[in-house]
Amino acid sequence: MGVGAPIRREPALGIDELRRRVAGESVDTVVLAACDLQGRLVGKRFDANFFLAEVVEHGTEACDYLLAVDVEMNTVDGYATSSWDTGYGDLVLTPDLATLRSLPWRDGSALLLADVSTVDGKPIAVAPRQVLRDQLAALAAHGLHPYVGTELEFCVYDDSYEDAWRRGYRELTPANQYNADYSILATGRVEPLLRAIRRGMAGAGMTVESAKGECNLGQHEIAFRYADALTTCDNHTVYKTGAKEIAAAQGRSLTFMAKPNDREGNSCHVHCSLRDDAGGAALAGDGEYGFGPVMRQFLAGQLHCLPELTLLYAPNVNSYKRFRDGSFAPTAVRWGLDNRTCALRVVGHGDSLRVENRVPGGDVNPYLAVAAITAAGRYGIEHELALEPPCTGNAYRQPGARVPATLREAVAVWRNSAVAHELFGADVVEHYAHCAEVELAAFDAAVTDWELRRGFERM
Repeated sequence: MGVGAPIRREPALGIDELRRRVAGESVDTVVLAACDLQGRLVGKRFDANFFLAEVVEHGTEACDYLLAVDVEMNTVDGYATSSWDTGYGDLVLTPDLATLRSLPWRDGSALLLADVSTVDGKPIAVAPRQVLRDQLAALAAHGLHPYVGTELEFCVYDDSYEDAWRRGYRELTPANQYNADYSILATGRVEPLLRAIRRGMAGAGMTVESAKGECNLGQHEIAFRYADALTTCDNHTVYKTGAKEIAAAQGRSLTFMAKPNDREGNSCHVHCSLRDDAGGAALAGDGEYGFGPVMRQFLAGQLHCLPELTLLYAPNVNSYKRFRDGSFAPTAVRWGLDNRTCALRVVGHGDSLRVENRVPGGDVNPYLAVAAITAAGRYGIEHELALEPPCTGNAYRQPGARVPATLREAVAVWRNSAVAHELFGADVVEHYAHCAEVELAAFDAAVTDWELRRGFERM
C-alpha cells in the first residue's frame, strides 16, 4: 500500500458513456442498490431508458424496512427508524454517479450504488454507507484520509446454491479436497471460476491483483488494489454479490460466512494507511519502528477501542466461531510488527506503512468495519493516546485484553461503551445493538444439529 500516484475516485463508467451504450442497445438494464445492515446489496433493476429519464436525477423509493430487518428479511420490532408503528414508509435511494460501472457477468447491465435518505432529503445516519461517510468527514477535519484494502476469503463448493439449500448445507463437496494454501496445482482446478470472477471484477472497474489458495477445503482469496476507504467498501460489496452470481452461473456455490465448518474460517483482513490533504503518507516518520506521531496515536486508538467496537468487526453469532487460539484469527488485543498472532499487525515501511486489522471475518459489513477503524484511530489522535510496546512471540499465550468471545459479550460491551457513544452517537449505537440482539434471539430459539446429535437418543 505504498503511496505512489494518488488514487482518486473515478467512475468506472461515466454517465455519458452509459447514455451512448443505452442508445446503442448494449445496455438495457441499470441496477440501483444500497448496502443493508448485513452488508448485502438491495435495490431495484430498471429499464435503462427509464433510469436515464427519471431515476438518475430523482432517485427511487424503497421501503424503509430495508435498514430494519434480519438476515431472512423478517420485520422485527424495536427499531426507532422503521416499524409497524411508523407505518413502514419510504426511504430514498439516490444514485452516486461515481460508482457507475458495467456488470460484465450480467448481459446488458450496469450498476450504481446509492446513498440512503429520508423522503425530505436528510441522510439516514444508521445506513452503513452513511456511517462510514460521517467517520471519514470527522477524520478529514484533522487533515487525514484513510486508504484501505480488504482481503476476503471464501470457500467454493461444487454444489449449486439450490442443491446446497435442499441438502440443508450438509455434506457439500468442496472444490479442493486438501489444504491448497499457495498451491498452484490445486488452485488450477478452480481457475475457471477464479478467472471468471477476476475478469468480471476488472470489467466492473476494479484493479485485481492476484488469487491464491487458502487452508480450508476449497478456500480461496482474490486480492484487489487498495483505494480510498469509500471506494474500497463499495468495491467490496459489489464483489461479494458478483462472485456469488458468477459461481451460481457455473453451477457452483461459494460462501463468505466467517466459519462455515470446523476447519479454518473465512477472514477479511483490513489494511489501512493514512494520507494528508496533499496526498502524502501520514503514518511514517523518524520515530521508533519508522513511526511518526500520527501512526503511534492512530494505532493506539485502534488498540484501545477494539474490544468496545468489535460488534462492527464481527456482527453475527457465527463471526465469533473464528476466534480460536492458534487459528490465525486473533484472540489477543495486541499489536505486533508483522506478527499474525496479534489482532493488529503492522506491515510495510515508509510510504507503505499500514495497520492490518485481523479481527473481521468474511461476513463483515465493510462500511461498518472501516468506520470503526477510522473512528478508533481518530479517538487515539484526539486523545493523544500513548502506544504500548509491540507484542513479540505468540500473542495467543500472552496475558492481557481479549477480543470478545461471543456476540452476546460484544453487544453488551458496545451498548454500554462510552467510547462507542462518543464516536458514533446514541442512534447508531442503539440501532446496531438491536440488530445484534435480534440475531441472538433467533439463534437462542433455534434447535441446532449439535443438539440433535447429542440429545436425540442419548438424553
